[in-house]
Amino acid sequence: MAIRILTDSAADLPQDILDDNGIDVASLHVYCDDQDFLDGKTIQPLQMLQEMRQGKVFKTSQVDPASFLEYFEQYAKRGDSCIYIGFSSGLSATYQSALLAETEIQQRYPEFKLDTVDTKCASLGQGLVAYKAAQLLKAGKSFSEIVSAAQFYAQHMEHIFTVDDLEYLYRGGRISRASAVMGGILNIKPVLHIESGKLVPLEKIRGKNKVMRRMVELMGERGVNLAEQTIGISHGDDLASALKLQEMISKTYGCQDFIINSIGCTIGAHAGPGTLAIFFLNA
Repeated sequence: MAIRILTDSAADLPQDILDDNGIDVASLHVYCDDQDFLDGKTIQPLQMLQEMRQGKVFKTSQVDPASFLEYFEQYAKRGDSCIYIGFSSGLSATYQSALLAETEIQQRYPEFKLDTVDTKCASLGQGLVAYKAAQLLKAGKSFSEIVSAAQFYAQHMEHIFTVDDLEYLYRGGRISRASAVMGGILNIKPVLHIESGKLVPLEKIRGKNKVMRRMVELMGERGVNLAEQTIGISHGDDLASALKLQEMISKTYGCQDFIINSIGCTIGAHAGPGTLAIFFLNA
């Protein structure tokens, strides 16, 4: 019997951090050409992003409640207590499936302790919430203390990101075809963020270097005690730009603790290759 921290593959945490902190991951689904894949298991992010560059179109589908029920049941049978750190309900129906499964599993196993947290976050924003929960568990904090801290982190997590090609946002229904075409012609790079769990455009900037500088500026405008935080940086198969962003952030704000990882298949199917994102707390 133990407390377990669970999340899903939209959290985009590196495997070594998952392993070192005992965070268990439910793989979400992506599909292409009528083929269904499990994010991080039957298809790897870099493979998918490379295929997207070659013109393949990947889409996502939610995990059905029955799959979450099966996922939770393994812990219920062992008598574990679980905290599920979920993908934003504003971006996916995945959390709703987990919620339905929670109701069913607790009818089957009344003693099973499960709390599902709708982070309203995505990628390493969600990942940092799960990482904090796992650190608190290692520090010996109680179930309720961990849930409260996870909720606080989720409420105060900033997401600032850009995409390299607006075509992928068009395919996901986030922008119009005209905006995607014109943006490509003019080398427009959007700055976006997450607001109330949903993707919201912030600014439009010409050129990658300028958009990266603006992202770093926005950190200073929104962040609190940045040098003391763990900063998340995710990228769409563009490690060089992620490392450049890390250097800019470190020089500007004195940050030393970073988690850098490629976006997973779930996020990558919508954002596409070349995506860059930073995650930090505003409180």
